[in-house]
Amino acid sequence: MQFHEKRRQQFLGENYYDFFTNCIEKTILHWRDHIPAIAGSDVFGRALAAGDVASQTFDLFILRYTGGEPIDELRDDFTKVIEAFELSTKCEREYSKDPHFPPLRFAEIDEYERGMQLIGLCYLLHRRDLLPRLAAMLDAFAAKDTLYEDLFAYELKDRYEVDEWYHDKPYRNLINSFYRDTPEESIVDVGKYLKAWYESMKKAPWHDSHFDTSENGGGYCGYWAMEAAAAVYLLDLDDQSFRDHIVYPKDLVDYARRLDNQPPAVILRA
Repeated sequence: MQFHEKRRQQFLGENYYDFFTNCIEKTILHWRDHIPAIAGSDVFGRALAAGDVASQTFDLFILRYTGGEPIDELRDDFTKVIEAFELSTKCEREYSKDPHFPPLRFAEIDEYERGMQLIGLCYLLHRRDLLPRLAAMLDAFAAKDTLYEDLFAYELKDRYEVDEWYHDKPYRNLINSFYRDTPEESIVDVGKYLKAWYESMKKAPWHDSHFDTSENGGGYCGYWAMEAAAAVYLLDLDDQSFRDHIVYPKDLVDYARRLDNQPPAVILRA
């Protein structure tokens, strides 16, 4: 299959994909090799390096998804993303001397979005086993955000009921989708959310990065509202009305639903 046939967003060219994948992989390997060598007294340096590894590992994962990599492979490799954030969390907590310090800052919309994407991917990839590990890193935000709690509550017990959230736009629409009386109302909410999603991310450093996909610039890995797809999956909604929206990862919803219909042993081998 040609690259333009398997890529999942049309902004991604093959040359840029190959270049940027190689660039990120080299960066990850460099910092992985150097984090252990950073002196124990330089906890700030360790925290910076580990944070960069986590960010780059996630970016590479999203880039590979955008580039059309098989979802079965991504499902297996998602563990590496969580492990990278666990290392970042460990180093951040050593530096801050705070045992609950999170690896993401939810006050920043791009980092909040990343947190919601991570939770959503655990459901879409049938990696619910990773949710407790993610909660252990992020629960400094427990009882502080409705969407965060609603997503975790589908798998984890004793979550909190809360009526507040960090970012109203665009997340109010997605939050509303969890509380409607009918699926039809929830479908309308998700459609509104997808329409508002990209415009609402103007402050994110990756916003409009697709305008420069070259070796001289860029940073584009893909624009994906993973949390919207997770809501569609968890609420069992019909996605036909927004299925082809550019930021909606429809094949991840299809994948999650397909695995729902397979025996556990088959899922483990997937």
